[in-house]
Amino acid sequence: MVPVLALHFAVAAGAPWIFRRWGRASFLLLAAVPALSLVWLALQHDTAYGGGVEEMLSYIPSLKLEFAFRLDPLAWVMGLLVLGIGALVLAYCARYFKNDDDGLGGFGGQLLAFAGAMLGLVAADDLIALFVFWELTSVLSFLLIGFARTRLAARRSAVQALIVTTAGGLAMFVGLVLIGTAAGTYRISAILARAGELTTAQGTSGAMAIGALLILVGALSKSALVPFHFWLPGAMAAPAPVSAYLHAAAMVKAGVYLVARLAPGFADTPYWRPVVLGFGVATLLIGGYRALRQTDIKLLLAFGTVSQLGFMVAVVGLGRPDAALAGLALVVAHALFKATLFLVVGIVDHQTGTRDVRRLSGVFRQSRALGVVAILAAASMAGLPLLGGFVAKETVFAAFVHPGGDVLAGLWAAVVLVGFVLGSALTVAYSARFVWGAFARKPGLPDTPFKPVTPLFVAPPAVLAVLGLVYGIWPAPVEEWAAPHAAEAGHVSEHLAAWHGLGLPLALSAAAWAVGGLLFWARGPVYRLQVAVSGLPDAERIYRAAIGAVDDVAIWVTGRTQRGSLFFYLAVILSVATVLPLAVMLITRPAIPGGAFFLDPNAPLQGVIGVGIAIGALAAVRANKRFLAVLMVSVTGYGIALIFALQGAPDLAMTQLLVETIVLVAFVLGMRRLPAQLRDRTGGAYRVVRIVIAALFGAVVVFAGMFAMGSRTAEPISLRFPELAYTQGGGANIVNVALVDLRAWDTFGEISVLVLAATGVASLIFISHRGRGLGPTRDVETGSVGRVRGVDPSTRGGAELAVARTFASVERDPWLVAGRTLAPERRSIIFEVITRLVFHSMVLFSIYLLFAGHNAPGGGFAGGLVAGIALTIRYLAGGRFELYEAAPFNPGRLLGVGLATAALAGGIPLLAGGHVLESAIITLWLPVFGDVKFVTSTIFDVGVYFIVVALVIDVLRSLGARIDEQLEEGAQADAERARSDGEPGLRDSDARAKERA
Repeated sequence: MVPVLALHFAVAAGAPWIFRRWGRASFLLLAAVPALSLVWLALQHDTAYGGGVEEMLSYIPSLKLEFAFRLDPLAWVMGLLVLGIGALVLAYCARYFKNDDDGLGGFGGQLLAFAGAMLGLVAADDLIALFVFWELTSVLSFLLIGFARTRLAARRSAVQALIVTTAGGLAMFVGLVLIGTAAGTYRISAILARAGELTTAQGTSGAMAIGALLILVGALSKSALVPFHFWLPGAMAAPAPVSAYLHAAAMVKAGVYLVARLAPGFADTPYWRPVVLGFGVATLLIGGYRALRQTDIKLLLAFGTVSQLGFMVAVVGLGRPDAALAGLALVVAHALFKATLFLVVGIVDHQTGTRDVRRLSGVFRQSRALGVVAILAAASMAGLPLLGGFVAKETVFAAFVHPGGDVLAGLWAAVVLVGFVLGSALTVAYSARFVWGAFARKPGLPDTPFKPVTPLFVAPPAVLAVLGLVYGIWPAPVEEWAAPHAAEAGHVSEHLAAWHGLGLPLALSAAAWAVGGLLFWARGPVYRLQVAVSGLPDAERIYRAAIGAVDDVAIWVTGRTQRGSLFFYLAVILSVATVLPLAVMLITRPAIPGGAFFLDPNAPLQGVIGVGIAIGALAAVRANKRFLAVLMVSVTGYGIALIFALQGAPDLAMTQLLVETIVLVAFVLGMRRLPAQLRDRTGGAYRVVRIVIAALFGAVVVFAGMFAMGSRTAEPISLRFPELAYTQGGGANIVNVALVDLRAWDTFGEISVLVLAATGVASLIFISHRGRGLGPTRDVETGSVGRVRGVDPSTRGGAELAVARTFASVERDPWLVAGRTLAPERRSIIFEVITRLVFHSMVLFSIYLLFAGHNAPGGGFAGGLVAGIALTIRYLAGGRFELYEAAPFNPGRLLGVGLATAALAGGIPLLAGGHVLESAIITLWLPVFGDVKFVTSTIFDVGVYFIVVALVIDVLRSLGARIDEQLEEGAQADAERARSDGEPGLRDSDARAKERA
């Protein structure tokens, strides 16, 4: 299973490159992946039905977290649908889209990744792994629904689907944790094996019942049952292949699958049957009713899908053997006919340009093959004989006429059966409406122009329609597949058959056909009646009102808190950070620890440095210029680095020094757009408030730290770090080994946040494109960068710039690649020479720190900072073109490469049977180097190195190069205005430009 999933995600990741080479034909290559997986799945039939195929990858054994997979009959059947229909839909895309459509590479990759995620979901035998794949399908469906990202309707529908399904998913997650904790295991097969015991035991019955109810909330939201049904019709903004796959055969089936999976064990809990039967029947009726009034054939199918999902959940959720057999048979039939119909709608829309039944006319005459395919699928949906839908629906009626036991009796059984018959009648009516609306010739309407359709375009829906026909005539294979799953709940008495004989099930079917035919015949009066009562409560309207209310509250809160006052923001943050810990300390009254927190008398230099830090902090507060304030803040940072060094922490000291240097550069670059003076806008009472808040915050933080350290009762885990670092991490540098091995999960989370923050900051500054280049440096005029055009340099500066001008005019053998591009007055010969001498040494030193950090001071973070400082020096010496010459790549991509490298280092051990982020120690002998010990966690450190370097480049390009351009543009505009006003203005403009530079 793991290699199959890995193949899906690997090919999905490479899809953009594949599409660049092959265009839309790449969909056929992508379709081969689920097709090959389908062959593999077929070969697993005997094993899956002979006891199941199990695989397990543990990634946090102490928390019992693992990726466990189990391929049993239910998972095998669902996988058959996911992979088979997925392959056909991907092949269909090769004719549905055009070569010049934007974003096909991402779309194809997302669709293939969705197939892998859905396969992982149905095969997962661990509750947490199931939830991971569950949420992955939600995210991918959000991307696929919003494929047409320039359309407001697509974006809104994608967000709506994501909010609804994710909200249900979070409720489900709580339920999964409750059940896993109560059962003592997260293995689904183990929980179901003990479900009877757990749901009746006094200590676990309550948690199991509440957990099952919360899981149903997630299942109902995913499968679009009332009251969550409105998101599915909205998702019809997606392309037809997405609707055919996600909303007919895959994603919406996830909730049905989960109910079917858990029903044998949880159907007897207090809330289960009332929820699945009540909401299932309500959804069946509401969806069918809404489908009858749709004029868009795709929306008609969407509401029909909602109706059928309610039907399926009610059937599979009963928790009885015959219902389980009928439910799984219905799932197979629905996937075949509904995927077919959505693909047909895509062809009709593609070839005619419309889906409106009021405009479509005579399509059947122009494409009889497509019409026959649609009629077969619609007839199966209506439950007509000799088709898969009829076989499944007859079995459903038979299972609910005699459900077994006392689960359905009296009035409750009659209500459910009447609901099923009425829902089936509505299904017949909207099935007929679909065929009539899409293909019939309508009086008074000319035939809709229909472009000829290629056989490859029609082939996928035709294959599914034929399979539905074969299913109806020969249902034995489906019964063979579904019966073992149904047998898990008890003895199965019903069978799938093309003809069940005369009896009550057939009578119920005939009643549904008759009422449905009558509704279609009277479609005009029925439609007018629906319009007349259209004021009934609408779930989507309620959702939009709720979202609007949240937006209004957010606006109200934002308007009263986001005032643009830095003082107000800091006052709120620091006050909360002061009051909460202070309240806890006052309530608990912890004892003040001993004198371990005072200065070490044997290290008097620490006291001197502490005084220097305090002076720097006070000077920063009292500074009247921004640059001076930033320098004083840096003094405190450098002082703390010295404290680290004196305490024997060279890694921390070096990292602190490098971070302070980079931050200082970033501050100075950003301050060029700010006034030089710091104006104190908070005086009087506000000054007193600031002093009080600052003093209280500092005191509370100090005492909280002391109390926290003094309150320890257990032995610190850090005392074992030296031994663990060497024996398990294979390194002598405890800090680095802890970051990339012992606490690598923490580090991965931190670098992920770092990547997100860098992306967010870059998006605020690079409005157009983050990776925008400046063009070839060779095309830039010598001395043009930073020079105000239209101003004669010979009139400025006099003799003191003569050497600089001469140096700037010499283009041969430059010290820096792009140094000549700077205006003479902006160049420093000494700085350029020094940069040329130290840059390569610093880069080599950064690489040394990267690889030596496992045993000596250094590591990926420190090495990346040194490389970043080297690039910073080069930018300061040669300007923005020099920066682009030194780093001619998109920093966003380098961030992605870094994060991917770290993730790869964490995932590779799984393939070798290890745990996530587990390190391996490799000892080998190399020529020249001799004996070498390589620890694989260094690969993780390489990813950190890339991320830090990319972050520094982002800072230099945004706060450096981009602001350089803006300042030069402003100076140029000032100079042009001054020329029009006369010579004095020119001198003023020149002075302002010089000050900015």
